[in-house]
This record gives sequence, C-alpha cells and structure tokens, in this order.
Amino acid sequence: MITWNEEQRDLRALAEELGEAAGKDHLERDAHREFGTAAWQTVRETGLLGLPFDERWGGLGQDLLTTMYVLEGLGYACRDGGFSFSVSTHLVSTGVPLQRFGSIDLKERYLTRVCDGSIIGAHAISEPSGGSDVMAMRTTAVRDGADYVLNGSKAFVTNGPIADVIVVYALTGKRGSPAALTAFLVERNTPGLVVGPPVTKMGLSTSPFCELFLDDCRVPAANVVGSLGAGYLVMDHVMKWEILCSFIINVGEMQHRLERSIDYARTREQFGQKIGSFQSVSNRIADMHISVNNARKWLYDTGQRLGNGENVTVDIAASKLIASEGNLASALSAVQIFGGYGYTTEYGLEKDLRDAVAGTIYSGTSDIQRQRIAKMLGL
Repeated sequence: MITWNEEQRDLRALAEELGEAAGKDHLERDAHREFGTAAWQTVRETGLLGLPFDERWGGLGQDLLTTMYVLEGLGYACRDGGFSFSVSTHLVSTGVPLQRFGSIDLKERYLTRVCDGSIIGAHAISEPSGGSDVMAMRTTAVRDGADYVLNGSKAFVTNGPIADVIVVYALTGKRGSPAALTAFLVERNTPGLVVGPPVTKMGLSTSPFCELFLDDCRVPAANVVGSLGAGYLVMDHVMKWEILCSFIINVGEMQHRLERSIDYARTREQFGQKIGSFQSVSNRIADMHISVNNARKWLYDTGQRLGNGENVTVDIAASKLIASEGNLASALSAVQIFGGYGYTTEYGLEKDLRDAVAGTIYSGTSDIQRQRIAKMLGL
C-alpha cells in the first residue's frame, strides 16, 4: 500500500479543485462537442500540466506514481471525461517523449511550453488502413538535405484539431523491422501538414480528434525525437505512460460513480423500501466496488514496477484490460441502478457509458491486449 506525503496530497487536492471547475457545464459541452478552452486556461494556471517533468523545463519534478495519484483526483472530481482525456493525452503524447528522448534543443524550444500549456500536444500513430497494426504503418519519412519529407495519413488523432505540436511516427526503414520507425515533432503550421476537421464520435465528445494528411511535409532533422529508427522504442515508452495515466483517470471516475450509486441506492425507494436492499442492486454495487479497487491496485502496482525498471509488458496489458472493461461495466451498472434517470442525458450517466466504450478500443483494443498476454505466456 502506497502512503502519500503532504505534498502529494496537496497536489491531489488541487487537481480535485481544478476538476470541479473544469467539469462545469460538461453536459452542454458534450452536447455541442466543444473542447473546454476556459478549463484549459484554468489548468494552465495551476501548473499541473508540468507534473512529471523536470523543474529545469518548468515542470514540477514529480514521479510517475505521484502523477497518477493526482490524475486520479482529476478523474474523481471532473465530470468532463473528454477534457480529462485531452489533458492526459497532452502530457503523454508530447511531454513524455520529449523528456525521455528529446534533445536539449527540442526541450528548450517545446517542453517548456508543454509544461505551461501554452502549446497543446498530440501524437499521430494509427492510420486509416492499420489501426492497432502499427508495424504495417505506411506513412514515410525520407531524408532530403537538412530535412525529412513526410508523406502519408493518420487517423484517430486525439487533440489533433486543437494541437499546436504533434509527434508523428513514420517509416524510415524496412517495414516490419523494430528499427523501421522514427518519431518527428511537427508544428501545426508546417507546410504540407493538413489537419482534417473534427470527427464526430460516440463518446469523449469534448476531446476532439481528427485525421492528418502529410503531403511532402518538410520537417527539420533536428525535430527527430530520439534518433533515427528509435520510433518503436519511443512509442513503447509513451504507450506505457498513456495506459497508466489515462486509466487511472478512469479509476477516479469509477470511484465517483460508485459513491454516487451508493447514495442513490440508499435514498431511492421502490415497492416501499430503499432499492439498495434489493439484491440485484446491491450486487451491482458490490461488483463496482471490487472493480474499482482491482483496477486501482493493478495500475499503481504496474506503475511502481515500471518506475523500478522492471519488465511490465504483461502487467500493462492486464492493467489496461482490467481498468477499461471494469470502467465499462461500472458505467453500465450505474445506468441500470438509476433506471430511467440513468438513461437520460440530464444525469450524465449515459455519457459516462459512451465515454467508457472508448477505453476498450484506444491504446490497443481489448483483443490486442489479450493476444499480447497470450504471446508472453508462450502461446
């Protein structure tokens, strides 16, 4: 069991205060599919966007576990799941690879602004024809003098419509080789980069995403993140952080949903008694309790092992499965407990359900995670 110190608890309290402010009018924003621009300015003022980054670059110098603990508080307090997802994406898509693999020049030019939120980050990995099959990537980058020329297209780019900088992964070697990919930091206004319109989706509607098109897009060689051919290594590191940070936010959401369902079951009366006395309701709540604590334990234990430099390939896949599918089951149970009210948009629970479906797809689908676990078990 992790014991949090006073500084960590203060940061968590700040995130929860921020979350309450950022979640205001979340139903209206969801209905109009609007990103919380005002909420972004609020989070910038707190400095929390610099949580896991070195103080040299304007960050708060916190470790992975502290970052997760604070993000769980954001998920608990903020009812705008799309906004929380965009915050996490900003941190892990751009800041995390820059901190670990970026040159001093890239950090000076970009990481300082990622930390203060004056620029918004995204990454472009998936492609229209590939989805989770990253090694089938078709976007290419060819060296031409002091630049690389990128051609191809990307899909499902979270934060894409609002991003100022995007880490684009492209093919620079023989397709299928672990050394075939390279990561490039691309500014939004780079000639040859076309940002497609926002794509309407089932949930996480306040976190915009889109397609990207690269047509002879020239990127300075100095904007390579890491080194030539190190893109898979960069991406693997980023995806570990993405799963831990994104789904610990979901754990916060699950905890809030559990408490809300308990309160409702204690006060709502049907057939002359509180609905919490009905076994069908109480069993759902018991499962919600087990699920949130199981997800929390897996994510923090995996984060601790990752911080210790251990191999967490199986743990990451299992954590993602447990948290994403637990969140989906929790959201569906809450809708059922609240009945007709849960089905209305007014209560926000149907939105939670729509948001939760995404977690079983992004960062590698549930089927992909099961295949990864099976492979590591020698199957």
